[in-house]
Amino acid sequence: MTNKAVISTDLAPSAIGTYSQAIKVNNTVYLSGQIPLVPETMALIEGDFAVQAHQVFKNLRAVCQAANGDLKDIVKLNVFLTDLANFPIVNEVMAQYFEQPYPARAAIGVSQLPKGAVVEADGVMVI
Repeated sequence: MTNKAVISTDLAPSAIGTYSQAIKVNNTVYLSGQIPLVPETMALIEGDFAVQAHQVFKNLRAVCQAANGDLKDIVKLNVFLTDLANFPIVNEVMAQYFEQPYPARAAIGVSQLPKGAVVEADGVMVI
């Protein structure tokens, strides 16, 4: 039988739909997508793409920590961008939050993201 638990923290934006911030099954944590919302206000952070990307990774880190892990425990990361020209900036920002070995990753161009965000990331963490 699987051991399934909901992961939730006030240090990351609350869910804006019918989903959980993360679900832990045994030692695997499935992280829902995070957009650059400021947890305290639930508003998009103001600033350029890099500022928004930083907020996304801060939000992901908060959910990871609520599950007793950290960003270094992410094994698969998906990054969604409304403009693939920002791909080099994603790499620069990620380098400030992740160390080698980096997680497996996909960078996906999309036409829109919730609340008008320009970047979103989700992942799978093993702890």
